[in-house]
Amino acid sequence: MTDLTRPTFHGFEQIPLHEYAEKAYLDYSMYVVLDRALPFIGDGLKPVQRRIVYAMSELGLSAGNKPKKSARTVGDVIGKFHPHGDGACYEALVLMAQPFSYRYPLIDGQGNFGSPDDPKSFAAMRYTESKLTPIAEVLLGELGQGTVDWTANFDGTLEEPSWLPARLPHLLLNGTTGIAVGMATDVPPHNLNEIVSACVRLLDDPDASVRDLCEHVRGPDYPTAAEIITPAADLLKLYETGNGSIRARAVYVREDGNLVITALPYQVSPSKVIEQIAAQMRAKKLPWLEDLRDESDHANPIRLVLVPRSNRIDAEQLMGHLFATTDLEKSFRANFNIIGLDGRPQVKNLKAFLTEWLAFRVDTVTRRLRHRLDKVERRLHLLDGLLIAFLNLDEVIRIIRTEDDARAALIARFALSEEQADYILETRLKQLARLEEMKIRGEQDELAKEREQLIATLASKPKLKKKVKDELLADAKKFGDARRSPLVERGAAQALDDTELVASEPVTVVLSAKGWIRAAKGHDVDAAGLSYREGDALQQAVRGRSNQQVAFLDSTGRAYSTGAHTLPSARGNGEPATGRFAPPAGATFVGAAIGDAAQRFLLVSGYGYGFVTRFENFLGRNKAGKQLINPDKGAPVLPPVPVHDPATDLVVAITTAGHLLAFPIAELPELDRGKGNKLIQVPPAKLKSGEERVNLVASVRAGGELTLFCGQRKLTLSWRDLQAYGGARANRGNQLPRGFQRVDAVETA
Repeated sequence: MTDLTRPTFHGFEQIPLHEYAEKAYLDYSMYVVLDRALPFIGDGLKPVQRRIVYAMSELGLSAGNKPKKSARTVGDVIGKFHPHGDGACYEALVLMAQPFSYRYPLIDGQGNFGSPDDPKSFAAMRYTESKLTPIAEVLLGELGQGTVDWTANFDGTLEEPSWLPARLPHLLLNGTTGIAVGMATDVPPHNLNEIVSACVRLLDDPDASVRDLCEHVRGPDYPTAAEIITPAADLLKLYETGNGSIRARAVYVREDGNLVITALPYQVSPSKVIEQIAAQMRAKKLPWLEDLRDESDHANPIRLVLVPRSNRIDAEQLMGHLFATTDLEKSFRANFNIIGLDGRPQVKNLKAFLTEWLAFRVDTVTRRLRHRLDKVERRLHLLDGLLIAFLNLDEVIRIIRTEDDARAALIARFALSEEQADYILETRLKQLARLEEMKIRGEQDELAKEREQLIATLASKPKLKKKVKDELLADAKKFGDARRSPLVERGAAQALDDTELVASEPVTVVLSAKGWIRAAKGHDVDAAGLSYREGDALQQAVRGRSNQQVAFLDSTGRAYSTGAHTLPSARGNGEPATGRFAPPAGATFVGAAIGDAAQRFLLVSGYGYGFVTRFENFLGRNKAGKQLINPDKGAPVLPPVPVHDPATDLVVAITTAGHLLAFPIAELPELDRGKGNKLIQVPPAKLKSGEERVNLVASVRAGGELTLFCGQRKLTLSWRDLQAYGGARANRGNQLPRGFQRVDAVETA
């Protein structure tokens, strides 16, 4: 009876979905890791790169030959070895040809292969031509000498090398980046001479530590001349762990008062840097710069000219700000995650990397020497047979002429091998002249000596190491060059504050009665005569500089601050302060203050309590502000009053009932925040009923004068006149003359 609960599928394997999904994902992951994203330690290439280089060698595109269309190479690669997109394949080819991307380019490109400004602006492959560079011979020179394993291509019709027999640790020379499934690699490029020097050190002293090797490998060496500013201790840690970061900084020079950037960090676009600087200039965050020009050309690939506004500008400070806020200084990730000789990805430190590569190189040289030894011995074997034939030439000719199976007869008559007999039969008669005996014996002597040398080298580890070392030094002499990226230890760049960047210009900050704020250029501004929204009017106007902070005080005693240069222009009505700050519900803005951090201000509540505080106590980054003065319940907060000299100024307090008291400001405490002390005595019953409050305060400098405005009339009190109203702090003060007891405003001079 058929089980209806489980359907059957004849001829198909039935497995649970979760097993199939897990296996499929793992297979895909391993494919991406091993065959696409991560490089092999031996030749330092990803499969697509290896196939491009090999296909170009098969097309005869060596450094000494003429180039061919890149489309020809891409067609061979994707048609024979790499059945993927032609666009991705061509992009990989272009990358190996860009001198600003590869420290030691493997491909010599002719045509438009992109630029540092836009590496992907290269022309289509039908327009460009390419061939291999001389240094590619380091990867391909030993390919046909038994040094690599061969594997079938994707359709089994051809064979391709599993790796290339690199004579140098190419992965460290050009570096690579790749993102696999669950892992990534970022190997920076290095200088060829330094890497070879470290390899030689490790061959001579296998116990050398990473610190010892770092005496040779001082740090990465990018294709650009930008400075590497990472401290030596951090670079050492990077090479000890295989993980870390490298920080590079642009190079600039002073030229006729201008700042000229001559080198950018690796893979940084000049146009992007210009855009970043221009954006700051448009936002008025770089008033020190007057102009910015890109004068890059063929002779000067990187030449960005910054024109300061004057010669007095601190160039180091300006460039430090640009380093911190643009790509003129950039950090690069380093992660030495590579596929080792065991076929597994692993993060390796510098010693493990070089030790494993040297093992690969020693094995490659061993295979090459054994391959050569086999060829020498085979050639000697053939020459032995040829010499026998030469010495018995008449008999050989007779056998060939008379015997039906000349091959078997030769083998039986002279005890030859099948290979020797075939070689004799394939030899042309003209090679059997009298002079050939001397050539045969001479070649035998040379090959015998070579065989002895090969056997001796293969049997001796020291000789094998010496051969590897000599070949490394020979390649370094042929292809090595000077370091491009100078190593300079510098501190981290610091961005300047907005106040340091903003031009210092006189401004008048205006606060309206309904809490609208704006800033007018200059100090000769009639704030009361500005246009206001219907039902609105001037609350307070304060004078300062555009590069200063301005603070606003609300009716609950909270202070809020912002840059004066960020306020809207006074040509309009401004913006509501509540759009920029977040005061408590029901609070209104009562006053403003501006000045330097050490500037003193007098803060007073309507119940007559107050104190002196520094302007820095007004400042904060929180939109909700900070509590500065703690008024009594129901007591209004008065606008802040600037103090000229806290040692000699007089505090003048005026009540709504016309009482005025003047006393030295030194009698008030200086606090960061709080309620303060009593300035002038007001009967508690009148405070409670609201009949009398403190409505005006002023700080009068020594020898100055105070003007009281009462409607259309005004009364000016000189320093001597104020002495008549003098008294101790917290006294009642004296009554102002009749007609001047309801003071609307005061002004000091």
